[in-house]
Amino acid sequence: MEINVLKSEKDEMEFEIESLTLAEIFRVYLNKDSAVTFAAWKREHPTKKPVMSVKTKGKTPKKAIDDAVSAITKDLDKVEKDFSKLK
Repeated sequence: MEINVLKSEKDEMEFEIESLTLAEIFRVYLNKDSAVTFAAWKREHPTKKPVMSVKTKGKTPKKAIDDAVSAITKDLDKVEKDFSKLK
């Protein structure tokens, strides 16, 4: 997955992400974090990549993103494990 950081400050980060699907998954998981005050994505045009904006209070945006990645990975591992039981 390719991420292009556009803005990185103490409590705010903006980055370009490859797809709308990933942007939406990040938005959902980031908004579950109580330290995240704002998480949303926008896309200027359908031919452009979405830009994710994250604002935090009490933790860095990078830490919030790392936590979201960990939660997503954990949930995907659980889904994979549950799915393999169906065979």
